[in-house]
Amino acid sequence: MNRKFTESKVVAALKKKESGVPVKEICREFGICNATFYNWKIKYGQVTYNEISKVHLLEKENAELKRMYAEMGLEIRALRNQLEGKY
Repeated sequence: MNRKFTESKVVAALKKKESGVPVKEICREFGICNATFYNWKIKYGQVTYNEISKVHLLEKENAELKRMYAEMGLEIRALRNQLEGKY
């Protein structure tokens, strides 16, 4: 996905279509081509704002857990090296 547009903006564009705004007008407003709009519709057609925010929260939590796991691995390795006498 083009990082110029957040998922929230993509969903907003799709909601405009549901409210009756023509695709041409939406494409002109967002500066995209029809193909991009329909690709968005395929990928994000049934997504809501709440689902997007939940995904972002889960991604942040996952990143934090990965950092914690990496730090613990380093600490364990350092402790093992100390126990084995490999200062």
